[in-house]
Amino acid sequence: MSSASDHAYSTIRGIILSGELPAGAQIGEVALADRCGVSRTPVRDALRRLETELFVRRSESQRSFVADWSLNDIEDAFELRAMLEGYAALRAAKRIDVGRLSRLRGHNEAIRRAVSRDVPNVQSFLEDNRVFHAIILEAAGSPRLGHLLSGIVEQPVVWRTAQNYNRDDLLRSCGEHDELLSAFSRGDGAWAQSIMHGHIRRAFHTYADAHEAGRARRGAAA
Repeated sequence: MSSASDHAYSTIRGIILSGELPAGAQIGEVALADRCGVSRTPVRDALRRLETELFVRRSESQRSFVADWSLNDIEDAFELRAMLEGYAALRAAKRIDVGRLSRLRGHNEAIRRAVSRDVPNVQSFLEDNRVFHAIILEAAGSPRLGHLLSGIVEQPVVWRTAQNYNRDDLLRSCGEHDELLSAFSRGDGAWAQSIMHGHIRRAFHTYADAHEAGRARRGAAA
């Protein structure tokens, strides 16, 4: 893929993740080409890539829209992530070294600082949380597992979930990371797997609560 297509992909993906283009919004190729400073061809390449990653859906008339998912779709994605990351945690507990444990502790302390503020820094939480989970996957030592997870964890639903976390949710997530660290330090794969599965299932319920609340608001306004 050309550098222009890569640039268009990164820009459009960022616009979707930021919420500037909300779920269900139609995507205009001409406007995006102007925004990205490229022709429409790299934009089309980028949209095809985003479609395979479930950021974008294409209608029968070949118009592109920001993907939206039913709650059942979202639960499927979370459950797949819980199973795969739970297995990654199990493998990591048996393989993790002192250096990776130290890095995990450092990123979780950064998360704690970000979420302990009067106004939590959600963007910092997202970045350090992403790296925290990436280190666990790295420690698991399974490229195939990493490939399977990449299409699930990178969905914009992850970003949207964090936006619905309140301060207690963010601190609880940090506390669950502490439990994972305890399991890793003892080499207990079953414990680590159980914590990771619960960690991600709890995130789903936070998303589901916000999803239902949003539907109720829209219904009341109709």
